[in-house]
Amino acid sequence: MDQNYLQRILTSRVYDVASETPLQAAPRLSARLHSRVFLKREDLQPIFSFKIRGAYNKMAHLTAEERERGVITASAGNHAQGVAFAAQRLNLRSVIVMPATTPSIKVRAVRERGAEIVLHGDSYSDAEARAYEIQATEGLTFVHPYDDPHVIAGQGTIGLELSRQMTARPFTVFVPIGGGGLIAGIAVFLKSIMPEVRIVGVEPDDSDAMVRSVRMGERITLSQVGIFVDGVAVRRVGVHTFVLARRYVDDYIQVSTDDVCAAIKDVFEDTRAVMEPAGALAVAGMKAYAERRGVRNADLVALTCGANLNFDRLKHIAERAEIGERREALLAVTIPERPGAFKAFCRAVGNRSITEFNYRFAPRDDAVVYVGIQLDNANQRASLINSLRGHGYPVLDLTQNELAVVHLRHLVGGRAPEIADERLLSFEFPERPGALLQFLEALDETWNISLFHYRNHGSANGRVLAGIQVPAEDLLRFGVSLSQLGYYYVDETENPGYRAFLK
Repeated sequence: MDQNYLQRILTSRVYDVASETPLQAAPRLSARLHSRVFLKREDLQPIFSFKIRGAYNKMAHLTAEERERGVITASAGNHAQGVAFAAQRLNLRSVIVMPATTPSIKVRAVRERGAEIVLHGDSYSDAEARAYEIQATEGLTFVHPYDDPHVIAGQGTIGLELSRQMTARPFTVFVPIGGGGLIAGIAVFLKSIMPEVRIVGVEPDDSDAMVRSVRMGERITLSQVGIFVDGVAVRRVGVHTFVLARRYVDDYIQVSTDDVCAAIKDVFEDTRAVMEPAGALAVAGMKAYAERRGVRNADLVALTCGANLNFDRLKHIAERAEIGERREALLAVTIPERPGAFKAFCRAVGNRSITEFNYRFAPRDDAVVYVGIQLDNANQRASLINSLRGHGYPVLDLTQNELAVVHLRHLVGGRAPEIADERLLSFEFPERPGALLQFLEALDETWNISLFHYRNHGSANGRVLAGIQVPAEDLLRFGVSLSQLGYYYVDETENPGYRAFLK
């Protein structure tokens, strides 16, 4: 099997349309990680993503009869662009089924390539099921995003290029994982000819189907996946990709949303290019791997695999990047409710920059403020908290509290002690026109909404924080109603951030 993949990679047709992308030194990242860091710039491909390689290679190998009928695929974005681009170059009919939640920049790019677009469902699984229905009806060839030997071989040409471009031996390659086609192709090539090279797969900690499958020894299906790194949001990895990953991938690492946001900033500072979240995932993994494993004085390569980012997501990314860099502390601090207290608190902070300060008058002796403070490094957070406590301030560290980071910073001061029986819940629902209204209409009107916060981050899912008054005798019926609502939710009623600012 391995020789077949090597032959497929060496005889791939990708260079009919794709470029051999540069391996670019990253001096800022190199200095920070005390190693020699290189970025494999797949974001410079014609569709700003590596996906053109596998899609074109698959379609270039179709028979004349298959070309006559045309192709179909399901994709949330970059693979769709790859198929549409390849079909345009090969003069084939292409049908792309995309989730209704797909970012508009990706829908527009696919449509501009002449593809027929079908928007269906809220997830890749919904779109894939619809694509197979259309395939069966119209006799089209399905071009799988990752679990196909020709697709894997097309992505594997990146490994071929790295074998020529990296003169240092050995080196470590960090590869993002969604369904596994990219890492399978790169790993099978590099490990077959350069076994000393280390291959490390990187996944978001909320979309980690591959590492869980490898640990279990069989492919597992995630009950749900995170939506921020939408380019790798896959519930189940491929059959072929799983076999190759188990055999050739040396290690795996998982990273958070904040880690990815920080990595987008890192890549920008070294290249002045803005990656989509999946495009910076490997850089986030490389940084985390170097920190957690104590790697220094090494040769490290990270794939920047895509740059199809909706512009309106930049605000959210910038907001989270400082947290991902461990350069901002978010704290709930109790200060006296009297004139001059804020000034005294600022003196206690010292010469550190206050990045955020949220406060509202409270008719009592003390007030709880939400404050962001800039740090030079991650180690300063503990010393800062100890210093404030030494000045007599009670401090609650909210830096890693998702509720505080996403919602509470915009709701501080909203205490309502007269509100009885309030339950606080965060919801996620597919983000598309009319989605918020649909969500509100789906809520049972039996119980009063006492708090509501909605913020559109430009991502695939909208996020809502809602306070709902539910008497104790209604809790069982309320739980049944929530399950029937059909949206993912978390009960945040016992969250310490909620009790500090809103209860």
